[in-house]
Amino acid sequence: MDALSRARSFNAAAARYAANRPSYPPALLDAVEELSGRPLAGARVADVGAGTGIATALLRERGAEVVAVEPGDGMAARFRRELPGVPVVRGDGNALPLAGASVDLVTYAQAWHWTDVTRSLPEALRVLRPGGAIAVWWNTTALDVPWIAAQHERIARHTGTEPPVREPDDGRAVRLAGFEGLRCVRRLVRWSRVVPLDVHLANIGSHSAFLVLGEAGTREFLTAERDRLRTAFPDEEIEETYVVDLFVAGERPERPPTSP
Repeated sequence: MDALSRARSFNAAAARYAANRPSYPPALLDAVEELSGRPLAGARVADVGAGTGIATALLRERGAEVVAVEPGDGMAARFRRELPGVPVVRGDGNALPLAGASVDLVTYAQAWHWTDVTRSLPEALRVLRPGGAIAVWWNTTALDVPWIAAQHERIARHTGTEPPVREPDDGRAVRLAGFEGLRCVRRLVRWSRVVPLDVHLANIGSHSAFLVLGEAGTREFLTAERDRLRTAFPDEEIEETYVVDLFVAGERPERPPTSP
């Protein structure tokens, strides 16, 4: 299944996505402010690939003036239900429907990997005001937690996808993210949430690898996973642990001319 089909698969599962996907910890927003060099309060922010508005809501809570950019019909409709007072425009990161030099910060929460970096990076830089920044982040797998690592190995086998790998070193991670040549800082933010077993399983089923797999294949995996987790967690309360992988990037300042 190609990346476009996987990206579009979220539209049919927007309600499930909004109800069960994890949010992000306050420390992440603190890091965005620190690394971008400005508070979110009063900042003009474009949240690209906003989905159902999980990250947008947090940015708004910090006082940012946010415009959301979302390509999917189902996700945009759910966004309007979740955040009726926030403008959402249709478009994607490869061709932002925004004026040049119009925002202080462009954010991509779980969305950067759905873009073509050769197109999305110039677009992000185009809409940034001087001194602005790009902030990209993902909730990634805490592979040092044994049961989580084992579960993701099972997911990879069942869906035919690549298993998660431990985070590469910062320099390689910056290159893989497409920010080589820019001023870029990486920060890892660890956090966790405790949820009922049903929410944990619904979260798994809302990922694109399962959405494109189909109902029968997804049900087969989740039924077996429910039995495994009930044995490991008899109270059916699951602590999901994440490591948010954050990159904050901007253009390098021009060097002043040197004296002869």
